[in-house]
Amino acid sequence: MVNRRHFILGSAAGLVAGALPAQAFAAGNRHETTHTPLTAPGQTDQGYRPVITPNGRTLGYRLRDGVKEFHLIAEEIEHAFGDGTTIKAWGYNGSTPGPTLEAVEGDRVRIYVTNRLKEPTSVHWHGLILPNGMDGVAGLTQPSIPPGKTFVYEFPLVQHGTHMYHPHADEMVQMAMGMMGMFIIHPREPEANPVDRDYAIMLHNWAIHPGTYRPDPSIMQDFDLWTMNSKVFPFIDSLVAQTGERVRIRMGNLSMWNHPMHVHGVKFWVTGGDGGRWPQAQWRTEATEIVGVGQARDIEFIAKPGDWAFHCHMAHHTMNAMGHDIPNTLGVNQNEVEQRIQALVPGYMAMGEHGMGEHQTHVDAGHMPGPENTLAMMMGKGQFGNMEMGGMFTVIKVRDQLDGDPGWYQHPAGTVAHEADRVPNDLPK
Repeated sequence: MVNRRHFILGSAAGLVAGALPAQAFAAGNRHETTHTPLTAPGQTDQGYRPVITPNGRTLGYRLRDGVKEFHLIAEEIEHAFGDGTTIKAWGYNGSTPGPTLEAVEGDRVRIYVTNRLKEPTSVHWHGLILPNGMDGVAGLTQPSIPPGKTFVYEFPLVQHGTHMYHPHADEMVQMAMGMMGMFIIHPREPEANPVDRDYAIMLHNWAIHPGTYRPDPSIMQDFDLWTMNSKVFPFIDSLVAQTGERVRIRMGNLSMWNHPMHVHGVKFWVTGGDGGRWPQAQWRTEATEIVGVGQARDIEFIAKPGDWAFHCHMAHHTMNAMGHDIPNTLGVNQNEVEQRIQALVPGYMAMGEHGMGEHQTHVDAGHMPGPENTLAMMMGKGQFGNMEMGGMFTVIKVRDQLDGDPGWYQHPAGTVAHEADRVPNDLPK
């Protein structure tokens, strides 16, 4: 008999495929959100705390004869990186990254993959130990999934940890178009030092040339958008927590570059990744951890009150619409040439004579405008003014008590940097 605990509702974004019985799934989702919830999810009946995927969701499943059944649909989608840039991307179940898969070590999973693209595809379960024929490498371990067809993958989960899924067919194009997702496997036994909030973030890069609407798969290095869960700052959900909570951030990197991920205000522990949560004797404290291409890394920290930056420390990875070949002519007065170009291109602005920050004050909107369907390079406003950030940047908002929108942190008196009344003249020079 199937009861409420076993009828785990699935994603509404494509639960009916011609090759699948419609009654195998139902609309809905056991954990679906487009914004970071203020209340951390409670534990499931299998004893784990579900992950939170900022700007994303977890895919539901149906338990059939002891097997967890999932359904992924590869398809072209419309995707917005934020207000101002929407593209034709490829993803799963209506989104990029695709919905997060969650299961438990020891589970057996059956994953149906329907191909609604116009070219063949496959799915590789990145980092998973499984039978060779389920590894998802087109031509090597399986035939490609033709357009319009549904293949099924089935295997036991013999490990736990932070994993990913992505195509292994026309991989350069399909991954550049956004086809990827997180696969989180929780340990069978309860964790020592359990976390209170568990976040999952996919790091990726995109080549969206100014004024265009489709990614350029031929780019190998000069990407212009860097994303967390396929969003750029300031459109990436903040991560929230209450003071004293133990927070884990799981990061997977399927971009073409390594990312030194930095959290302000804490020394975090690096506690695991692809290989699961490491023995505590192997944990190490860092302020910045490189997440290499194809790697997953888990970090954990005890939340302390404030609005703390969390970002990649590659400076150009915290910008949008980065034009790599445009000279930045610091120290050159360009007023005359700017006026001449404006006669041909209204709204044109020269690169900064004294730095790029001056663009923040030149336009009423606070940011330098770009071509149609192109985000500004530096965006976001905080309670003290322009933040001049973009790309792989978001905020960890920690409050003693979360009650509605956290808003901006209210600093205790005397704890905000301010203009000095005077500078002592006896300081070393």
